Amino acid sequence: MTDSIEDKLKSMNLSLPPAAKPAGSYVPVVQTGSLLFVSGQIPMTPEGLQYVGKCGAGMSIEDAQAAAQLCALNILAQIKGTVGSLDKIARIVKVNGFVNSTPDFPDHPKVINGASDFFVSLFGEKGKHARAAVGVANLPFGVSVEVEAVVEVLP
Repeated sequence: MTDSIEDKLKSMNLSLPPAAKPAGSYVPVVQTGSLLFVSGQIPMTPEGLQYVGKCGAGMSIEDAQAAAQLCALNILAQIKGTVGSLDKIARIVKVNGFVNSTPDFPDHPKVINGASDFFVSLFGEKGKHARAAVGVANLPFGVSVEVEAVVEVLP
């Protein structure tokens, strides 16, 4: 018998944060058929916001990658809250990453690799996905990264 995704998270010394409540007029997840569209998640923990700052102006790539991974964990928390188990994830289909950065910051893809590499390490082939990584002038609450995803789930 294979380990569950949550067991694998534990072996990585990670755990799911509570699923965050919406900070605006939207829902965290919309399901249509077997696809979940997970709203943008920011680097939030039970202790509050993490990784506030701008890439290219004091936020290191390594810290921004950690922020992207935390966003990915929050995506998983939303999925678990919607379908009940991370083991229902059939595939990570698409990831869109937004990096709070200065106009001259060139490494948006490296930052969003924090989420992409995490999904691949957790799900293997099922974690490989299409992706966009873009720089933006600002993000909610001044966080460095926001990540959204489209995920296929099993019935």
